[in-house]
Amino acid sequence: MLAVTDHDSTDGLPEAFDEAARHPPLTIVPGLEINCDVTGGEVHVLGYCVDWEADWFQAFLREQRAERMARVHRIAERLAELGMPIDPAEVFAIVKEGSPGRPHVAQVMVNRGYVRSIREAFDRYLHASGPANAPRRRLAPADAVAVIRRARGVPVLAHPGLARKDEMIPELVRAGLLGIEAYYAEHSAAQTAAYLEMCRALGLVATGGSDYHGPQTGRTNPPGTPAVPLAAWEALRTKAAGLKEA
Repeated sequence: MLAVTDHDSTDGLPEAFDEAARHPPLTIVPGLEINCDVTGGEVHVLGYCVDWEADWFQAFLREQRAERMARVHRIAERLAELGMPIDPAEVFAIVKEGSPGRPHVAQVMVNRGYVRSIREAFDRYLHASGPANAPRRRLAPADAVAVIRRARGVPVLAHPGLARKDEMIPELVRAGLLGIEAYYAEHSAAQTAAYLEMCRALGLVATGGSDYHGPQTGRTNPPGTPAVPLAAWEALRTKAAGLKEA
């Protein structure tokens, strides 16, 4: 099982389905990841098994991607003010048809020699309150959950150990959240155990993911790490089937 969850885009799914057909029994799970703004940071919401071809859903994603591109231009303006000019076209060239974001800006900063690594770019300039970060149109996590549920998908809170907004989870469950990404490479063993227990207590699916963004972005945990039990997919599939029948 391999879920493809690009940021604000499902454009990679047709190619993924075609490739998987040549490698049975590999199965592609259609999904996406939506970035949301909260006070002091970001929260990401994953959507699995969505009706991704719906016209209204694709219109929503186009709006999200347009805002992402506009944000790259705003970040470029801030970097220029800091004496580190970049050309947004360099960022879009890395992304090609996908969704541009700060990791791609960071890669251009590395390419130009402004920083030594993606991590340095984030730590010094691109973190939530960093001097080069630029706000974007706000989308609340509950709104993302609602969009995914409207698309008859299963909304899952991504890598909560990075977001550090666990106090929001009960509110998101009330809004329709159905899972938590408990298995994640940067979660400690204690965090994983805590999120698994939270899923048990709240009746949520415990999913997992590598958060692989490609070799050019610094997020390079290979697909399949950390190991995720097949039971996660079985529970996710059950949730999705219930939504389709509702």
